[in-house]
Amino acid sequence: MAMRALVFIVAALALGGCVQDMASGTLDPAGEAGWKQKDKDLMSNLPYNQAAVPEAYQRHIVEYHRKEAPGTILVDSDNKFLYYVLPGGKAIRYGIAVGEEAQAWSGLAKVGRMEEWPPWIPTPGEQARLGPLPAYVTGGPHNPMGARGMYLYSGNKDTLYRIHGTNQPEYIGSAVSSGCIRMTNEDAIDLYNHVKVGTPVVVLPPHGDGPFTPRIAGAAQSSAAY
Repeated sequence: MAMRALVFIVAALALGGCVQDMASGTLDPAGEAGWKQKDKDLMSNLPYNQAAVPEAYQRHIVEYHRKEAPGTILVDSDNKFLYYVLPGGKAIRYGIAVGEEAQAWSGLAKVGRMEEWPPWIPTPGEQARLGPLPAYVTGGPHNPMGARGMYLYSGNKDTLYRIHGTNQPEYIGSAVSSGCIRMTNEDAIDLYNHVKVGTPVVVLPPHGDGPFTPRIAGAAQSSAAY
């Protein structure tokens, strides 16, 4: 496992380039384009308080100067951003919440499975750290997996890491999760509508390890909430 992680990191570093946050537009974070009727019904009666996501972590179209091909997801855990690469040197940038220091993961993967309003099955590690937790939580706005789940696989094996929605939007921009990549439910639906099974995912190593640190001028930083 350690050797595989090392290979992932080396491969990620070899892709090179840089990311800049020259935003050309903020996209409506509450837009319902692409929502299904179930999304509208569940999002109209939330069991949690909506949070005002800081402008820096709302969806933007930004300039993108790394070498990943259009259709790739790149996660910059240090700066709490996820990029969906577009043609023409652009990307959609989303604000995210990421794993705490000890739970962080980096490497190369692909979207191996996708699910709308997925159930949550806590892993043994989550049970040990956070338990006792229920063995199974049905999908819905009460569920920490939120509106969409994109499951990260490597070599056809589930890494147990996911990109998913959240019922705690107030933590966007923080490092609080068990290693998964959280988005607001609105952003998770938006990203889900762009990707497909097989979409490549690059998760940059933490703390700018290696020569190809993404340079994001003035990016907001946030520490773990607890």
